[in-house]
Amino acid sequence: MNKPNILLIMTDQLRGDCLGFAGHPDVKTPYLDTLASRGVSFDNAYSSCPSCIAARAALHTGMAQEHHRRTGYEDNIPWEYPNTMAGELSKAGYYCQCVGKMHVHPLRNYLGFHNVELHDGYLHSARYTNVPWQESQKNADDYFHWLKQEKGIDADVTDTGLECNSWVARPWIYEEKYHPTNWVTDRSIDFLRRKDPQKPFFLMASYLRPHPPFDAPSYYFDLYNKKELTPPAVGDWETTAELQAMGRVFDSKCGPSDAELIREAQIGYYACITHLDHQIGRLIQALVEYGIYDNTLILFTSDHGEELCDHHMFRKSRPYQGSIRIPMIVSGNDKLLSGMKQGTVSHSVVELRDVMPTLLDFVNADIPDSVDGKSMLPLVTNPDEKLRDVLHGEHSYGPYSNHWLVSSYDKFIWYSETGTEQYFRISEDPKELHDEISNPAYQKRIEQLRRTLIETLKDRPEGFSDGTQLITGCPYPPYMPDKAQKEGK
Repeated sequence: MNKPNILLIMTDQLRGDCLGFAGHPDVKTPYLDTLASRGVSFDNAYSSCPSCIAARAALHTGMAQEHHRRTGYEDNIPWEYPNTMAGELSKAGYYCQCVGKMHVHPLRNYLGFHNVELHDGYLHSARYTNVPWQESQKNADDYFHWLKQEKGIDADVTDTGLECNSWVARPWIYEEKYHPTNWVTDRSIDFLRRKDPQKPFFLMASYLRPHPPFDAPSYYFDLYNKKELTPPAVGDWETTAELQAMGRVFDSKCGPSDAELIREAQIGYYACITHLDHQIGRLIQALVEYGIYDNTLILFTSDHGEELCDHHMFRKSRPYQGSIRIPMIVSGNDKLLSGMKQGTVSHSVVELRDVMPTLLDFVNADIPDSVDGKSMLPLVTNPDEKLRDVLHGEHSYGPYSNHWLVSSYDKFIWYSETGTEQYFRISEDPKELHDEISNPAYQKRIEQLRRTLIETLKDRPEGFSDGTQLITGCPYPPYMPDKAQKEGK
């Protein structure tokens, strides 16, 4: 057998529970279900900094946030990392191609890929009139450049009237073939047509959806429009103050206050997921037709989730399951991974930083010392093993800035601006309906997790911990300064 290929399918803002094989009551994903059936899925996969840039820093470097230093969302900071996923696979003899979203700076930073066909979606920071032409999306983004060639110089994804962080939903305005989800599949399949047949490839098909705008083609809206959909999860601890204040704002962090608009947001989100699934199906079928499916390892994941009005919240960056839990599938056969137990589920806690070492392990390449993640391959052959007991996650988010520790069965949350703490038994309460922070039965476990967080944060430059207690109200930039900067050296 020739040296195996790698296909990394990356999505944006896809919740870990919004998949058919994961038991979602409404969403249909037949092709992703197939990948799970022919591989191992991970039901405790997380994004430790759940927003686009920080999550992708973990993916591309294999680092924890303490080392890649991105703890929130901030544009226009150069990506300068000595070791990257594509760079290391290139050293191992792979031709590395990315199609779709990178969300790095500068826009055409290839991070070790030999070629990138770029579509980052609508990025505000790359669309303003004061942005240099070379960095403007209207020039540097390959999809936007192509769409204007196809549909006219004024054509744009905003022609639907939707905004890139909004809960407003409506069908795609042009023919389906012009949708960015189709474009990523088209260009990925074209890469298979023109690749060097004597060289193994690493292809990253990086889709923007189901990140807003919720604008799938009409066919997919129709699939969900007449269905009775499960309402968002609302527990006994939420407040409606922000919903009352901001529920009429089109891109609010709480989602809409109008029940009909909540349902429309669900329809739009689920429509984008099934559209994405069908396009992934096209890509899988292309692998089969080119005779390389059985010699290609497929890894599927997302950068973060979407609250989708759970707990009166929308978008990401929050410490709750809708935001931080992501899908993770390693799919292949026994020839690629001897002893793979197809169709099984690993309950180990894994994270985006684990993708890079997993792929390097798969091709027997050296894993750089800078990598904090761990290979998931042992879990593929023995799903009962675990990589870690708990994972530390966080996000700089103004008054909602948060830290959390999650295990396979529970979660501790600390809000660094307010000092508020929460505790959930996610194995018994997966929708986080009941905050158990004051439950006497769990105080020993809560104190154990609190002590773990104090120890984890004690050397952080922001000053979150002095080693004995958590310190509330410390400044929290989205890009973490190093210790020397903090000390003024």
